[in-house]
Amino acid sequence: MNSPQIPQLASEQLRPDAAERRNRLRQYQTQLLARMQAARSGTGARVNQLGVAIGDERYLLDLTASGEIVSLVPVTAVPLTQAWYLGLANIRGSLVGVVDLARYLGLGETPVGPEARFVTFAPGLGMNCAVQVTKVFGLRHAGDMTQDGTRLRDGDGHAWTALDLAALVRDERFLQVGL
Repeated sequence: MNSPQIPQLASEQLRPDAAERRNRLRQYQTQLLARMQAARSGTGARVNQLGVAIGDERYLLDLTASGEIVSLVPVTAVPLTQAWYLGLANIRGSLVGVVDLARYLGLGETPVGPEARFVTFAPGLGMNCAVQVTKVFGLRHAGDMTQDGTRLRDGDGHAWTALDLAALVRDERFLQVGL
């Protein structure tokens, strides 16, 4: 009869108590806060950016301004809007305005292929918006690149332009999607 109690005791010993879980959570939160502060100040932690292609151009997006990367979903056009404003998409139950940034920047239409994605804006920017990108390259570190005028050049010779989504949401032209 003692054998059924042994597995129960063993599982209780493996389970951390509530105080230990709270302590681990506090430690994790402290480490996360330190990393975020280091990223903001540019000290300590290595700051990565999201590399994306918009049309034929490569851009670096600040991770603190970028939200989710999602597969393309249907977009409903909104009448009487700018050509670069593609419309509204339902992304995880939220209506999100979708922008073709290549058109907005005067680079032509963003090609839609199998690697195309939407990159949503971070909630902290206060705008339910996403940009359509041709391809997501993943994390890049600008510190590993060399300055080439207003652009950065990586080790493979690709030119990258920093794209500030926070500045974009303050741009009057970007905010005026209506005709």
